[in-house]
Amino acid sequence: MEEIPLDPGHPLGSLAALLKPHRARLLLSVLVFAVKDCPLWLLPLVTSAAVDIVVKRGAPSSLGWLSLAAVALLLQNYPMHLLFTRLFMGSVRSVGARLRNLLARRLQVLSMDYHARSSASVTQSKIVRDVENIELMLSQAGSPALSAFFVFAGAIVTTAVSVPQFLPVFALSVPCGVAVWWLMRRGVRRRNEEFRRDLEAFSARVGEMAALIPVTRAHGLEEVAVGRVREAADRVRERGVSLDMLNGRFGAASWVTMQILSVGCLLVAAALALLGLAPMTPGQVVLLSTYFSALTGAVTTVLSLVPLVTRGAESIRSAAEIMQDPDLERNDGKLAAGPISGRIELRRISASYPGAEKAALVDVSLAVEPGQTVAFVGPSGSGKSTLMNTILGFVRPRSGRVILDGRDLAEYDLRTVRRQISVVPQESVLFAGTVFENVTYGLGSMGHDRVRQALADANALDFVEALPEGWDTMLGERGAKLSGGQRQRLSLARALIRDPRILILDEATSALDSESESHIQAALEGLRRSRTTLVVAHRLSTVRGADRIVVMERGRVAEEGTHSELLALGGRYARAWNLQQGGVRQKAPGET
Repeated sequence: MEEIPLDPGHPLGSLAALLKPHRARLLLSVLVFAVKDCPLWLLPLVTSAAVDIVVKRGAPSSLGWLSLAAVALLLQNYPMHLLFTRLFMGSVRSVGARLRNLLARRLQVLSMDYHARSSASVTQSKIVRDVENIELMLSQAGSPALSAFFVFAGAIVTTAVSVPQFLPVFALSVPCGVAVWWLMRRGVRRRNEEFRRDLEAFSARVGEMAALIPVTRAHGLEEVAVGRVREAADRVRERGVSLDMLNGRFGAASWVTMQILSVGCLLVAAALALLGLAPMTPGQVVLLSTYFSALTGAVTTVLSLVPLVTRGAESIRSAAEIMQDPDLERNDGKLAAGPISGRIELRRISASYPGAEKAALVDVSLAVEPGQTVAFVGPSGSGKSTLMNTILGFVRPRSGRVILDGRDLAEYDLRTVRRQISVVPQESVLFAGTVFENVTYGLGSMGHDRVRQALADANALDFVEALPEGWDTMLGERGAKLSGGQRQRLSLARALIRDPRILILDEATSALDSESESHIQAALEGLRRSRTTLVVAHRLSTVRGADRIVVMERGRVAEEGTHSELLALGGRYARAWNLQQGGVRQKAPGET
């Protein structure tokens, strides 16, 4: 993977690292800019010469030549500006695209713990808004900063040649500008960071509101939801106004300081000329005044860019929070898994989540042979899904080992293992594409016969063919056009089309009606024979045909055996079975 160039402690160094691959193109754009922008510091020379010609009653032809020179300087700006835009903005857009790609790639290698504790809305804000801020900083600050530099350099050089004794007066503009920046810099940075944090909190609140709309509308809580968003929006508004006022004070102080220096320069130049202390022609007085105005304007421009650059630097720090998070799933250099048989062994596994008081798994040992179907049942919070996530490598055991085909799972490149595993989660995950695209996600070219068979195996073919455009029907965001059961059957088809060696069904039939569930159970009976299948279920009727049933309670294996063995045991499973079948009304310990 490409080396991550962002460091939250050094945003400007990070920016330089991002720009490094484009340095040749950027250098050429700077040279082009110097040519296109030269009228700003050369035209004052033309103005000065014209004033002296008029004062000295020079030849009119001299004004003609000056006019031609001025027109030539101005006309070249058009083609050179277009060339600069292509070179510079092409580099800026490439930096933005590269940074977004780096962030997307980084998100794919961060651990599932990271994603569990992070808001998807905040992550989206970092990839969209923060990268946009960095692009805006480069695009909106690049030209003014270069213009200020070349105006400053041109004015200094020309003044040094024509009236060198006036250079100390020009030099005052730099320390005055630096002093204004130095006094304001910490406040500007702090306010930008506070504003960014509040904006991220607002993004998280909006994402939460969107996710809860079905619950909100079902309970008539629209005003509560709007109120929660309003609170976050008001905090953003207040913080934004505070930041704007600080930027306004900074801009006003910069402008007033530089204008006082500009007026002072004109008066000093005139006084020196009148007193004869610095022999100057009227044209040179105009030249010095023009150049000093240009100098103070350049310094004012640079100072006006400070809020923009500070915001961009804060966005670099924000993106760096993703880039530099150490909670990675490290796969590079590990063993690539060949075809697996599907034998899984858990050796005294214990696991817990960050910040949780109790362990999610405690000393769990279990062996699953290739081709076996093992079901995991138990009350909510008993550790069933955590166990599945441990087998997938999403949760790292605090102690113990997960053994796959005789080798520790930690030795494998987990990406090569997961390509041979399919998971059907409790909540189906579909994207805004066609049925065909959702079922074949990540598989590239796929034959229609294989797609049709997967849909049939998942009992989805009939309703898919009844859609307006069959499997070319667009599903809408998150499959919104389908019922919950239909979405779940498409998720199952997506899993089956991969012909996995290990199939994990995490409450996969919970959203189906009894008839659809029975059809899928019958289809899975044949499919299970050639693969290891792990089933998490609450409805015990769906797992009675499993080779083995594991009863979980408080992160431990409480009971284990076949359906008939567990009934004969008369323990937790038997009580839960009788309860679900309507035979017993008392609750088993730990059951809800």
